[in-house]
Amino acid sequence: MKIYRAKDYEGMSRKAADIVAARVILDPNCVLGLATGSTPVGMYKQLVRRYNEGELDFSFVKTVNLDEYVGLAQTHEQSYRYFMQKNLFDHINIDPKNTHVPDGISDPEEECIRYNRVLNGFRDIDIQVLGLGHNGHIGFNEPGDCFQKDTHIVNLQQSTIDANSRFFASRNDIPKRAITMGIRQIMQAKTILMLVSGEGKADIIKEAFLGPVTPRVPASVLQLHPNVILVGDKAALSKL
Repeated sequence: MKIYRAKDYEGMSRKAADIVAARVILDPNCVLGLATGSTPVGMYKQLVRRYNEGELDFSFVKTVNLDEYVGLAQTHEQSYRYFMQKNLFDHINIDPKNTHVPDGISDPEEECIRYNRVLNGFRDIDIQVLGLGHNGHIGFNEPGDCFQKDTHIVNLQQSTIDANSRFFASRNDIPKRAITMGIRQIMQAKTILMLVSGEGKADIIKEAFLGPVTPRVPASVLQLHPNVILVGDKAALSKL
C-alpha cells in the first residue's frame, strides 16, 4: 500500500486529482470507478479545473459509480446521480452514455442484475475511488457477517442513516436502503484510491489497515488488494 500524507484537505484533493488525471492522460479509454460524499468533492473540482485549462480530455472515459439510494429519482438533489452531474459530469466533455450510476427508482432486485451486467461489460475498472465510512463501510457495504460479492441491496445501519441526516430536511426523508457495488467488484479494480480527511477518520483508518481482515470492518479487505493508494490529510492519518 502506498500512503500519501497531505497537509490538509486541499492537499489531499490535489494529490488524488494528480493520480486520476495521470490515468486519464495515459489511457484516454480508461474506466473510472467513482464515489460520492463530501470527501471527493475537492478532487472533482481539481479535475474540472484541469479540464477547463485543456489538460484533460474525458471524451472516451467511462465511469461507474459505487452506489445509489433506493427510492430517489436521478433528479433528486440528494441522489448520487445528481451529485455526479453537479460536481463533475456537467462540467467536462464526458459522453453521458459512458456514465453509469445505479437507478434508485427501478425495481431494486432487477437493478442489481442490470448493474452487474454493466460492470461485467468492462474489461477492468482502472481506478476505483473510495471514501470510508465511520463504521468502516466502503460503498454502502455495511459491517456484517460476510463480504457481499456483487451488486446488492443494503439495509443501511443506523450510524450511516444518522451520518446522512444532515443532507435531508426531515429524518423521514432519509433513505433506509441503497444499491451498492459488491466487495468482489471493488477488489477487482486494478488500483484502489482511498481518500480520507479529518481527525474523525483516524480511528477507523487504523482499524481498517492495521487490524484483522473482517467483514465487521469492510474496508479491512483492502489489505488483500495488491495496489491500494491511501491519500489523506495529516489528521486522518495520524494513527498510522
